[in-house]
Formats: sequence, C-alpha cells, structure tokens
Amino acid sequence: MDPIPAHFVWISSVPAYGNKGQFRPGDRENGHAHCHCHAPFSSPWEQADFFNYGELKQPESLQSKALRMEEIQSLPSLSSLSPSTVSFLNKQFHRKEDLIHASRLVSELQNRCGDLDRNLIDLNRTLETTLLAYVFHSNGLHDLFRNINLQLNRLCSTTCFSTDGGGEGRAEQLLAEELPALAKEVARVETVRLYAETALKLDSLVGDIEDAVSSTMKRDVKKHASTQSSEEMRLHALKTLKLTEDVLTSVTKTHPQWARLLSAVDHRVDRALAILRPQAIADHRSLLTSLGWPPPLSTLNSLNLDTRKSSEVLNPLFTMQGSLKHQYCENFLALCSLQELQRRRKCRQLKGYDQEIALHQPLWVIEELVNPISLAFQRHFAKWVDKPEFIFALVYKVTRDYVDSIDELLQPLVDEAMLAGYSCREEWISAMVTSLVIYLAKEIFPSYVGQLDEESVTGVQSQARIAWLHLVDLMITFDKQVQSMLAQSGLLLSLQEEGNMQKISSLSVFCDRPDWLDLWAIIELGDVLDKLKLEMEDGKNWTMKVQGAVLLAGHEDFRSPVISSAFLQHLSAVIDRCRALPSISLSSRFARLAGAPIIHKFLDCILLRCQEAEGMTALTDNDALIKVTNSVNAARYFESVLKEWCEDVFFLEMGLHDGDQLGTVADVSSFRGPTEGSGSSIFDGEIEKLEKFRLEWVEKLSVVLLRGFDARCRDYLKNRKQWQEKVEEGWMVSKSLVGALDYLQGKMSILEGSLNAVDFVGVWRSLAAHVDRLIFSGILMSNVKFYDGGVERYSCDLEVLFRVFRAWCLRPEGFFPKASEGLKLLKMGEDRLQDYWAEGEKWMVENGIRHLSVAEAEKIVKNRVFKS
Repeated sequence: MDPIPAHFVWISSVPAYGNKGQFRPGDRENGHAHCHCHAPFSSPWEQADFFNYGELKQPESLQSKALRMEEIQSLPSLSSLSPSTVSFLNKQFHRKEDLIHASRLVSELQNRCGDLDRNLIDLNRTLETTLLAYVFHSNGLHDLFRNINLQLNRLCSTTCFSTDGGGEGRAEQLLAEELPALAKEVARVETVRLYAETALKLDSLVGDIEDAVSSTMKRDVKKHASTQSSEEMRLHALKTLKLTEDVLTSVTKTHPQWARLLSAVDHRVDRALAILRPQAIADHRSLLTSLGWPPPLSTLNSLNLDTRKSSEVLNPLFTMQGSLKHQYCENFLALCSLQELQRRRKCRQLKGYDQEIALHQPLWVIEELVNPISLAFQRHFAKWVDKPEFIFALVYKVTRDYVDSIDELLQPLVDEAMLAGYSCREEWISAMVTSLVIYLAKEIFPSYVGQLDEESVTGVQSQARIAWLHLVDLMITFDKQVQSMLAQSGLLLSLQEEGNMQKISSLSVFCDRPDWLDLWAIIELGDVLDKLKLEMEDGKNWTMKVQGAVLLAGHEDFRSPVISSAFLQHLSAVIDRCRALPSISLSSRFARLAGAPIIHKFLDCILLRCQEAEGMTALTDNDALIKVTNSVNAARYFESVLKEWCEDVFFLEMGLHDGDQLGTVADVSSFRGPTEGSGSSIFDGEIEKLEKFRLEWVEKLSVVLLRGFDARCRDYLKNRKQWQEKVEEGWMVSKSLVGALDYLQGKMSILEGSLNAVDFVGVWRSLAAHVDRLIFSGILMSNVKFYDGGVERYSCDLEVLFRVFRAWCLRPEGFFPKASEGLKLLKMGEDRLQDYWAEGEKWMVENGIRHLSVAEAEKIVKNRVFKS
C-alpha cells in the first residue's frame, strides 16, 4: 500500500463529532462533512492509502484512482476541527489495524444520528402539542379576563351614575347582587387559571417521565447502550416522578374535586411505573448475579447445621469494590426510592381507607436477595419431605448466618433512601420465613393432607397424624428461634406492639388456609383425648389428691383429684399452641375447636360419675358421698384455674374476638371483669357450666342430708304432747331428736373431711336453711300448744342443734332465722304479748322480729299457753 501522509479521506456519510461525545447534525447540513485535511498527523490512520464507505481498498490503476478522486471531497484543516472531534478520531484510530473497524464505526454513527433525528422530531411534535394546548388555555383565559373587564367597566359606570344622583336604590342593588356575583366570577376565573397552570405543569412533568422511560427502554434494547446513561435516565425519571407526586398530593389536599385530572395523571404515571420497576429489578438481579449471589449452600448441607458459627460464612456482598460497588449502591437506592414513591402514591390514593396492609409491603431489595436463595433451597427441600427438621434447620442456619451482615451493609443504604419504617434485619428474617411458608403451603401440607384423606378412605391407621403433629412442633420451635433472634436486636417487642407477628411466624401458613387449622385442631384434640382416656380409666387418679392444688392468690386447698390436674396439663399444652399462632383470630378459633372440647369432656366425665353414684345408692352411702365430693372438688379446682387464666390479656383478647365473630360486640361501659358479662373471656361459657354443675351438686348434697335428717326426726315432729312437758330428767335434748342430730353430725363430718372449704360452706348453709324451714313448718306452724315446759324443751333442742353448726360459725342461730324468732316469741311474757295484739307489725319491728310475717307471728302467739 502506498502511504498518503499529506492528507486523509473522510466519507460524506459520517457526521462530525461534537463536544461531550455527542454528534452535531448541523455539521452535516453546513457542509463540514466533506473535506480534505492536508496537515500532517501523527496517528497511524493518517498513513493509510484511503478508504471509501468504511471499507479498506487495495491499490488500483491510475484511471480508477482518477475516477474515485472525483467523488472524494477534501477534509477541512486541522484547526477547524473541534478538540473533541480530534480526540474521538485519535481514540478510534490509534493504530493502523483500527482501520479495519471503520465500516462498523460508520454504521454506529449513522444509527446514532438517526436516533437523534427521530428524538428531535418527537420533541418538536411534543412542543407543538404543548404550545397548542397552551394557546387554547390562553385564549380561554383571555376571554374570561375580557368579560371581567367589561363587568368592571359596567360597574364603574354604574358607580359614577349613582354618584351623580342615580339614587341610593341602585347602589344597594349593586352591593347586594352584582358585587357578590362579580366576586364569584373572579374566584371562578382564578380557579380556572390555577387548573390550567396545574394541568400544564403536570402534563410537562408526565411528558418528561415518559420520555425518560422511553429513553431507558431504547438504551436497554441497544447492545452499545451505556449502563451509566441508563442509570442517569432512571434517576431523572425518579426525580420527576417525585415532583409529580408532590404536585398530585398538593392537589388532593387543596382541590379534591379535580378527581378526573388526578385520575388521568395517575393512569399515565402507572403506565410509566409498570415499565420502570421491572427494568430496575432486572438490573438489580443482573448485578446480584455478577456479585455471586446467592451464596453456595454446599457448605451448609451437613447435619450439624447449628454448630457452624455465622462468622465463618462470608457474605458475597462484602466483596464488592470500586465501580461495581458504586453501581450496586446506585441501583439499590433507585429501587428503594421507587418503592418509597409507590408507598406515597398508595397513601394518597387510599386516603380514608384502611391503609395498614396496603402501605407496608416487603422491601423489594431484600426480596431480590431471598428469591434466588429460596430457589436454591427447593432443590434440597425436595429430598427432605419426610425429614422436615432438615428444612427448618437449613432455613434457620442461612437466616442467622447472614442477618448481621445484611443489616450492617444495607441498613445505611435504606436510611439514605429515606425509606421510613423499614429494618433490613427484620425484612431479611421476614422474607426468609415467608419463603419457608410458601414452600410449606405448596408442597408439605398438601402432601400431609393427602395422606390423611387416604387414611380416612381406606380406614387404615397410618403415621399421617403423628407426622402432622411433629411438623407443627417443628414450626413452633422454629418460630421461637426466630423470635429469640429478633429479641436480641430489640425488634420483637415492636413487632408484637404493631401486630406484625405473621411476618416472622411459619404458623402464618394457617392464615390463608383456615381449613388446615381446623384439621390441626381435630388431630390435636384426638391426640389429647386418647392420652386422657388412659388416665381417666385409672381409678387412682380419682382418689389421689393434687399436691399443692392451691391458687397463688390465696391459701385454699381444693382437695382436687389428680385427674383434674391431668386435664389442665393437656389443656395448658393446647393453650400454649394457641399462643404460638401469629394472630388472635387464629388463636381464638383453635382454642374454641381444640381447647373447649377438653373442658366439655372433663365436665361430662365428672357428671357421669356423680350420676352413677346417685343412681346406685341415692347418695346414702358414704362412698357415694365421697365420690360426688371428689367430682365437686375437681370442678371447683378446674373452674378456679380457668378463672385465673382468663385474667390474662391473651384470653381477654381471644374472648373479645370470639364475641365479635358471634356478632356480640362487647360494650366497654358494661365490662365488669374477666368472667362477667358477654364475651369477656374465651372460656366464659365453660366456666359458667362448671359453676352450674358445682352449685347443682352442692345443693343435692344438702338435700340428701336433709332427707336423712327428716326421716330420723319424723317421730319428733309428730309428737305434739311433748310441747306441754319439760325435757326428761337427765337429758338436755329430746330423745327422739338425738338420732337425727347424730346422723346430721356424722354426715357433715364426712363432707367436711372430703369437700373443699368453699363448697362445704355452701352445703352447711343450705342445709341450715332447709332444717330451719323443716322445724318451723313442722313444729311452730302445726298448731301445737306450747306450755312453759314445751318452750323450755324447744329451747334446749334448738341449742343442741346450734351446737352442731357452731363448729363452722360463731352465731349459728343467724342461719335459723324463723326457728330462732319463733323461740323468741314463745319466751316472751304474757304482758308483752298483749302489746302485740294492740300494735301488731310495729311491735314486731320494735322487738326484732324481721323474718316472720304478721300471720306467722299471730299463729305462734295464739298457740302460746300461759298457766293462770
């Protein structure tokens, strides 16, 4: 090849290269694209023979060269080229071998020029449209202002007329009618002007957003597109989106009636965001892939997953350096800013509605970290369907190993993005738990449900129920580990206060599948009842007393059999599972399905034992009495423990939620305590049934003792002559009453030794009331004539009766009001009784007769006989 050092040849299709790496289309129009440059150049491309249309040619004949030279134009001198153009050419053709790529460079420059021309045409069209819209609004405003000027001129002329003597009537009409109308018109015009300005501003901002999004799309399509330029366009779009959202928020507050304008802008912005977000996420994923994320799980596959320290596992994000780290941080901030913008838009659009669920969404950048790990997990999980403990161990291991590094590296970036209310530590743990919940819901639980369905169809007992309960145990243990991890950083308390426990609980799988919760409750209840069946069949559990069955609040010994403690232990285990559930609604539902039937089973069991004792001996046998008292003691102990539990806030919340589901909203003003009122506790109905059972059988015990006492003192009550005589010599009580009192004292001593103190008080008080009515109706109201000796006999008999009950109270006569007041009347002298006939009821009140009616007192007084 013959060197041509004096000049070089540049094809006319290549435009001149301008400043900042941009082409200047005007150079081509101004004729600077075809020129010769005879100045010497030091770069290797000056020494080339020549090239045409980007192709390197071989030496030709002189005639061919002459024909070619007619088509070639000389380049301008070196001094006329811009420094950027010279720099660009030197950079592209630094060596002689670079001339081979000249055709590709020409093609790229032509494509860039074409893109710039098309962008310029689009911008011109947009400008034309905007100007036409502006002219239209400007003409409208011009017409409005012209009408205002006309009305002002008319007002001025009218005012002048009124001043010249037009009359006060016209001035009053002006002030009353025309001025308010004018003011209203001025306000309307101002509103129209403000609307037009706002619409133009929003149109301009949305246009910028769409242009930026369109530019990022074109740059992503082209292979030569610069990542830096794409990021700059995306940041510009985000900045414009924030400005647009500020304007929309202001319009929402000041002019909510402009709903159509807001809707139109939101529609266009949503279309832009639908393009911008996937682009940002795709760029973020490619960056993570280039950083080596997700980390390999091969080092975590050993069975000793808990023995490896988190410090031994290196986070690949810590290996970022230089431009790659800067690029990742910029992309991270852009994605966070985009999410914050989305949150602001939702907050504005959902104003007046429940925003809690819609506003707080998972952190996108953390989700992008967890998703590839979740996919890597599934390859291992598929092998461990029958060994779910490995699944939970692996998830916990990865979560724990990277939580500190994620928080240390990414939390400052989240704070810099001003994404309020987000903790990287919390979001990382929440995302990992969510990925586990999704896998459980898609793979594990459907498999277990299928096994249970197969078992119900074939009737063959399998291990499906045991496997289900084992899986639930693993889930509860895993949740406790996660909560412990959060508690160390102080986040657990805030999550509990905000009610966001579903985010960190694997048991949240039941939130979307309440049918699985019902199935779990059935399995749990069946397992508990199977265990209790063996304990109920053991007779020792009904006779042995619970050691230390005393409430912390008092010192009452309930004398409860061991069986009640066994029921409470199993019920407590069910309640612990309720506490593990992430929401009150789930806990209330599970407690109602699995906890309440245990109480019902206990109540049915003790009721059956009492009915058996009553049916066999009518409770006349001491063993039957003890059997009933054991059941009553068990009910008392069970009821007391339930009441103590129900004072806890957890039970109150479950009760209130259960009441709301039943349509009974609790009234705060009528709330009287943990076990009073409707819907105050989850087990209120069960407590009421236990109390009803206990009171019913306590009353039956007193009635049984009354029947025995009545049968033994029947002769005593029928002997009417004895009230005319004194007690036999050497006796302090009537002989016919001794057997009844001995029976009463013997049975009461048995009850006192076997029944709990509280219910024993109910028994003897009820028995005292029954005996009081029996003696009063059988003796005092039977028209028996009382002589002085009979009154003394009656007094001695009552005193012995009172001694039987004095072991449990200081003034037993207070529990025999009718018999005691009857004796009081009988002991009064004849003169005092004469005053009764004169004063009647007033006399009774003055003498302390309050439990007898006038008729009853009159009958007793009539039957009192005094010797003359």
